[in-house]
Amino acid sequence: MKTSHALVLILVLLYISASTEWPMHTVCKEDNLEIYYKSCDPQQDFVFSIDKCSDVATHTFNIRASMDLRHNIKELYVKLNLIVNGKTVLTYSDTLCAPGHSKLIFCGMKKGEHLNYKGPVTLGIKEIPQGDYTVSAKLTNEDHVTVACADFTVKNYLDY
Repeated sequence: MKTSHALVLILVLLYISASTEWPMHTVCKEDNLEIYYKSCDPQQDFVFSIDKCSDVATHTFNIRASMDLRHNIKELYVKLNLIVNGKTVLTYSDTLCAPGHSKLIFCGMKKGEHLNYKGPVTLGIKEIPQGDYTVSAKLTNEDHVTVACADFTVKNYLDY
């Protein structure tokens, strides 16, 4: 009996270590809006949530995000891609942290520290377009190393 338990444990550990993708996480799922995310960084997953899914359709909403940093954040850059039917239709990039130019409270954090953000986010758009699409987000530091990376799946059935 002990041999079968050990075999099952070994198979589970091999399966977990052989997996190269993080699971899809549900951010919210309401009547007309569904949002999911999956880390695209094979070495790190993170936690992300929205206080109220229906608030996303408004201009500003509250999020929570948390992760342990694997790299310093002296400088931080974001690149976002809007992907529809497998094709990138919009690209946006911005500097979030730089010497004398810090938009975020966690600028300057060091490797090993716990990044925890709870607060408002403004999308800069008046409404989320109806349909199914993916938003790919990648944060890199001054060494061009990935700090965080995720693909968000958005399904909006609301007809404005």
